[in-house]
Amino acid sequence: MKKLTLFFAIIGVLTSCENNNLTNNTAYIPPAPNYSQENMWFTILDDNQSGVDVFYIPSTWEFDWFTKDSVVCHYADITNQEHLDDMSIEMKKVADYMADGNRFYSPFYRHITLNTWATLNEDTICARYNKVSLKDIQQAFNYFLNNFNQQRPFILAGFSQGGKSVVELMKTMPENTRNRMVAAYVLGYKVTANDIATAPWIKAAQDSIDTGVTICYNSVSDVKYTKDILCKGNVMCINPVNWRTDSTLATLHDTITVTLDTRYKVLVLDGFDGSYLPNILDIINTGDLHGIEPWVYSECLRKNIKQRITAFWK
Repeated sequence: MKKLTLFFAIIGVLTSCENNNLTNNTAYIPPAPNYSQENMWFTILDDNQSGVDVFYIPSTWEFDWFTKDSVVCHYADITNQEHLDDMSIEMKKVADYMADGNRFYSPFYRHITLNTWATLNEDTICARYNKVSLKDIQQAFNYFLNNFNQQRPFILAGFSQGGKSVVELMKTMPENTRNRMVAAYVLGYKVTANDIATAPWIKAAQDSIDTGVTICYNSVSDVKYTKDILCKGNVMCINPVNWRTDSTLATLHDTITVTLDTRYKVLVLDGFDGSYLPNILDIINTGDLHGIEPWVYSECLRKNIKQRITAFWK
């Protein structure tokens, strides 16, 4: 069954990952993607001669599932067309604004399932992510650089689990590659002090036109709904409506106010009815507004991507 109802409630939450031991060695791991195959990519080549490349990492769509032999799997299966179709929903919607005038590349990968995050067990989450999902993203990004990018400037972006993957890629990104990065967009996830200690070149955006920086934000209806797995330890946040890092109020769509809480490093939305967002395993969309991150600010992000590209070329 298609999980279209999850479209506004995608989750790919991670925590800091240090323990690489799998907690369930009997689980099935699907075959790895081959990124030389065209069907392992969602692409839109809309370059207007002044654009750049966008490498976008989607979030989590699948629940745990079972093989014909009743073995559980905690990953999306890139040989399952339904799983590819699910990821494509997000890729297409994000490409509506990120591919505008740019070349857009988004890899299918074996993301961890929603049930993995619902365990809230850091060892389990980290072991599964590091062993499979992160390796896929690293291989996809290397293939992108070596076969598609052709030394062009690029934007790195991702939502939720994809946002965490953006941070992980930046940690090992060499300087000659970082010099071509227009900006990194971490939508609906966090950047911690430990992340920056590992990679001091991860720097927070301060306005709408600085380049080589990271745009990071999470949205809630009240700070009491912040989720540790998304926000705890976050050290950066910027308001994508007014591109301020202070508490200056901004108005979105004439009816929604967006205020950055400088203590919790989250965006607080007033006037937004998030009641339609489905509760995901009692950990997401239960007071927070995680499911809206790439969509509610889409026109702000479309404009900002163009602004940063223009600034980068200058």
